[in-house]
Amino acid sequence: MRNRNKIPSRKTTIRRGGQSMASGLEAYCHDALRRAGIAFGYESEVIELCPAFGFNGTYLKSTKGKTELADSTGKRVLAITYKPDFVSHTHRFYIETKGYVPSQHTFHLRWKLFLRWLVDNGREDYMVFLPKNNKQVDACIRIIQQRIRSNE
Repeated sequence: MRNRNKIPSRKTTIRRGGQSMASGLEAYCHDALRRAGIAFGYESEVIELCPAFGFNGTYLKSTKGKTELADSTGKRVLAITYKPDFVSHTHRFYIETKGYVPSQHTFHLRWKLFLRWLVDNGREDYMVFLPKNNKQVDACIRIIQQRIRSNE
Protein backbone atom coordinates (compact mmCIF):
# COMPACT_ATOMS: atom_id res chain seq x y z
CA MET A 1 0.00 0.00 0.00
CA ARG A 2 1.35 3.42 -0.97
CA ASN A 3 1.99 5.98 1.78
CA ARG A 4 -0.42 8.79 0.92
CA ASN A 5 1.43 11.33 3.09
CA LYS A 6 4.69 10.99 1.19
CA ILE A 7 5.23 13.42 -1.66
CA PRO A 8 7.10 11.69 -4.49
CA SER A 9 10.19 13.58 -5.60
CA ARG A 10 10.43 14.47 -9.26
CA LYS A 11 13.76 14.47 -11.05
CA THR A 12 14.01 17.70 -13.02
CA THR A 13 16.74 18.67 -15.42
CA ILE A 14 16.86 22.34 -16.27
CA ARG A 15 19.57 23.76 -18.49
CA ARG A 16 21.18 27.07 -17.62
CA GLY A 17 24.28 28.32 -19.42
CA GLY A 18 25.25 24.84 -20.59
CA GLN A 19 24.74 23.31 -17.13
CA SER A 20 22.06 20.87 -16.00
CA MET A 21 20.34 21.67 -12.72
CA ALA A 22 18.56 19.08 -10.62
CA SER A 23 15.57 21.21 -9.59
CA GLY A 24 13.50 24.25 -10.35
CA LEU A 25 14.71 25.81 -7.10
CA GLU A 26 18.35 25.47 -8.19
CA ALA A 27 17.50 27.06 -11.55
CA TYR A 28 15.64 29.88 -9.79
CA CYS A 29 18.62 30.54 -7.49
CA HIS A 30 21.02 30.45 -10.46
CA ASP A 31 18.92 33.00 -12.36
CA ALA A 32 18.46 35.23 -9.29
CA LEU A 33 22.22 35.33 -8.62
CA ARG A 34 22.89 36.17 -12.29
CA ARG A 35 20.24 38.92 -12.35
CA ALA A 36 21.80 40.41 -9.21
CA GLY A 37 25.25 40.37 -10.84
CA ILE A 38 26.73 38.25 -8.05
CA ALA A 39 29.76 36.11 -8.97
CA PHE A 40 29.29 32.42 -8.08
CA GLY A 41 30.09 28.88 -9.11
CA TYR A 42 27.46 26.18 -9.53
CA GLU A 43 28.52 22.82 -8.04
CA SER A 44 32.07 24.03 -8.63
CA GLU A 45 33.80 22.24 -5.76
CA VAL A 46 33.71 18.97 -3.88
CA ILE A 47 34.57 19.15 -0.20
CA GLU A 48 35.96 16.09 1.56
CA LEU A 49 34.26 15.94 4.95
CA CYS A 50 35.79 12.65 6.03
CA PRO A 51 38.71 11.06 4.17
CA ALA A 52 38.64 7.51 2.85
CA PHE A 53 40.29 4.92 5.06
CA GLY A 54 40.97 1.22 5.33
CA PHE A 55 39.21 -0.90 7.94
CA ASN A 56 41.10 -4.12 8.66
CA GLY A 57 38.83 -5.44 11.41
CA THR A 58 36.16 -8.01 10.67
CA TYR A 59 33.46 -6.32 8.61
CA LEU A 60 30.47 -8.24 7.29
CA LYS A 61 27.55 -6.43 5.71
CA SER A 62 24.31 -7.11 3.94
CA THR A 63 24.13 -6.37 0.24
CA LYS A 64 21.17 -5.79 -2.02
CA GLY A 65 19.65 -8.95 -3.41
CA LYS A 66 21.75 -11.34 -1.30
CA THR A 67 20.63 -13.35 1.69
CA GLU A 68 24.15 -13.90 3.06
CA LEU A 69 26.46 -11.30 4.59
CA ALA A 70 29.29 -10.13 2.33
CA ASP A 71 32.84 -9.97 3.69
CA SER A 72 34.19 -6.42 3.39
CA THR A 73 37.13 -6.99 5.74
CA GLY A 74 40.17 -5.01 4.62
CA LYS A 75 38.26 -3.05 1.99
CA ARG A 76 38.55 0.70 1.64
CA VAL A 77 35.77 2.81 3.12
CA LEU A 78 34.92 5.65 0.74
CA ALA A 79 35.31 9.29 1.71
CA ILE A 80 32.28 11.36 2.69
CA THR A 81 32.07 14.32 0.33
CA TYR A 82 29.75 17.27 -0.13
CA LYS A 83 29.16 19.40 -3.21
CA PRO A 84 27.40 22.69 -2.39
CA ASP A 85 25.00 24.02 -5.01
CA PHE A 86 26.35 27.57 -5.13
CA VAL A 87 29.62 29.00 -3.82
CA SER A 88 31.39 32.33 -4.04
CA HIS A 89 34.81 32.85 -2.52
CA THR A 90 34.69 36.47 -3.75
CA HIS A 91 31.61 37.23 -1.67
CA ARG A 92 32.15 34.43 0.89
CA PHE A 93 28.93 32.44 0.74
CA TYR A 94 27.54 28.96 0.21
CA ILE A 95 23.95 28.29 -0.84
CA GLU A 96 22.39 24.83 -0.71
CA THR A 97 18.90 24.83 -2.19
CA LYS A 98 16.70 22.17 -0.63
CA GLY A 99 13.04 21.84 -1.34
CA TYR A 100 11.09 19.09 0.36
CA VAL A 101 13.11 15.95 -0.43
CA PRO A 102 12.23 13.14 1.98
CA SER A 103 14.52 10.62 0.28
CA GLN A 104 17.76 12.40 1.16
CA HIS A 105 18.16 10.84 4.57
CA THR A 106 21.94 11.47 4.72
CA PHE A 107 21.71 15.20 3.97
CA HIS A 108 21.34 16.38 7.57
CA LEU A 109 24.46 14.52 8.65
CA ARG A 110 26.46 15.83 5.66
CA TRP A 111 25.20 19.34 6.38
CA LYS A 112 26.40 19.20 9.99
CA LEU A 113 29.76 17.82 8.86
CA PHE A 114 29.97 20.63 6.31
CA LEU A 115 29.36 23.27 9.00
CA ARG A 116 32.08 21.64 11.09
CA TRP A 117 34.39 21.69 8.03
CA LEU A 118 33.80 25.45 7.71
CA VAL A 119 34.86 25.93 11.35
CA ASP A 120 37.92 23.70 10.99
CA ASN A 121 39.01 25.46 7.79
CA GLY A 122 38.68 29.06 8.99
CA ARG A 123 35.59 29.87 6.95
CA GLU A 124 33.30 31.00 9.73
CA ASP A 125 33.13 34.38 8.00
CA TYR A 126 31.27 32.76 5.09
CA MET A 127 27.52 33.15 4.97
CA VAL A 128 25.69 29.84 4.70
CA PHE A 129 22.16 29.61 3.34
CA LEU A 130 19.70 26.72 3.14
CA PRO A 131 16.64 28.12 1.31
CA LYS A 132 13.66 25.87 0.64
CA ASN A 133 11.63 28.10 -1.69
CA ASN A 134 11.90 31.06 -4.09
CA LYS A 135 11.00 33.64 -1.44
CA GLN A 136 13.84 32.40 0.79
CA VAL A 137 16.25 32.49 -2.19
CA ASP A 138 15.27 36.14 -2.74
CA ALA A 139 16.02 36.87 0.94
CA CYS A 140 19.47 35.25 0.57
CA ILE A 141 20.22 37.44 -2.45
CA ARG A 142 19.25 40.59 -0.50
CA ILE A 143 21.54 39.60 2.39
CA ILE A 144 24.44 38.92 0.02
CA GLN A 145 23.85 42.26 -1.73
CA GLN A 146 23.89 44.04 1.66
CA ARG A 147 27.26 42.45 2.48
CA ILE A 148 28.64 43.46 -0.93
CA ARG A 149 27.49 47.08 -0.43
CA SER A 150 28.95 47.21 3.08
CA ASN A 151 32.33 45.99 1.79
CA GLU A 152 32.55 48.60 -1.00
